[in-house]
Amino acid sequence: MPAPAAPDAALPWWGTAAHDAYLLNDAARQFAFFGRSLDPAGGFHAQAMDGSILSGAVKELHATTRMVHSYALGHLAGLAGADRMIDHGMTALRQLHRDSDHGGYVWSFAPDGTVADGAKLAYGHAFVLLAASSARMAGHPDAAALHDDICEVIDARFWDHAAGRMREEFARDWQKISAYRGMNANMHMAEALLAAFEATGERMFLDRAIGIFNFFIGKVGAAQNWRLPEHFTEDWSVDAGYEGNPMFRPAGTTPGHSFEFARLMLQAWDLDGCRNDDLRDWAVHLYQRALADGWDHARGGIFYTVGADGAPMRRSRYWWPLTEAIGAAAALLKAGLGASDDYSLFWATVDRLFIDKTHGGWIPEIDEDDRPDDSQFTGKPDIYHAIQACLFPLLPSLSHAARELPGLRGRLAVRVD
Repeated sequence: MPAPAAPDAALPWWGTAAHDAYLLNDAARQFAFFGRSLDPAGGFHAQAMDGSILSGAVKELHATTRMVHSYALGHLAGLAGADRMIDHGMTALRQLHRDSDHGGYVWSFAPDGTVADGAKLAYGHAFVLLAASSARMAGHPDAAALHDDICEVIDARFWDHAAGRMREEFARDWQKISAYRGMNANMHMAEALLAAFEATGERMFLDRAIGIFNFFIGKVGAAQNWRLPEHFTEDWSVDAGYEGNPMFRPAGTTPGHSFEFARLMLQAWDLDGCRNDDLRDWAVHLYQRALADGWDHARGGIFYTVGADGAPMRRSRYWWPLTEAIGAAAALLKAGLGASDDYSLFWATVDRLFIDKTHGGWIPEIDEDDRPDDSQFTGKPDIYHAIQACLFPLLPSLSHAARELPGLRGRLAVRVD
């Protein structure tokens, strides 16, 4: 386990007014930074480290949907101007990502609005459900129609009803393009299903999420000493030797995903009335294993991937595993399961290495000398991971964002229009 952070009055200590002020201030700076990304031609611009526009970049489905989701959270929290960002993203989903010829949502479109990559990916469609659910909780008038459409697409094309999990990927015309099955898309599907349950109250969404946890954590993770295999064959056997796209499908196991799963399982445990203690206990196991394997004791931060034995494979340090570690530690604290020293250490590391105090937003990756790096990411990716790290710890419960985010109204001192 890492050592506690040294006391520093400027850092966010759990349960203090300074904690809330720190998180709200960073959330405001993030919303302001990404609020400049709106592209009048459609979707959202990619942004350089200083916030300038990266012209010519394609607009990818996960980025569009995450912006809708994030600014829907902002709207619920009273962010002035959030409606404009949500409206713009919803229009891009309907007019540019939605495939009027074949159904579903294409992965990306070019600056001129034409399809750049027509693939239909479970990962992207999970985020469409998340965006629709969050926009629905925020009261957007088009959210129910989007929600109905994406649920129909998922049920007809992606959901393996026999297995209770998501198939991975198809060509634009829904032809099969691989037999790959992935944990990552299913994890994000569980996230979206929990949001859909909060938005609609329909028990089916919660049951499907719990089914995903039962397989990937209760069955597979428990048998792998709580290290989660990322890659599977078509019959859902672990594919230990697989290596694909270094961002989305790296070799090895990803501690950041274990932190994320831990947070989501505690959310589900709460939404289910704190009855299923397996979810709580699995979350603790995942969190402890991810921290033991993933923490870089020499430099701070979390290794991107480790092997089946827990040894580091890719020592790259990105911002998003720390955001998920923050979310998991906060959830454990709310559940009365400890982790306050970890939580403080994570924020101290983020403050030292990843928060851009000059321009706003978070630096996505750092090199071995703790300097900003661009080996994997160009500019600053979307707001989704870091804004959740700021907003979710401020909520009293493990879930119920729509009910509790309005308690932050009047405290986000920024406009985005």
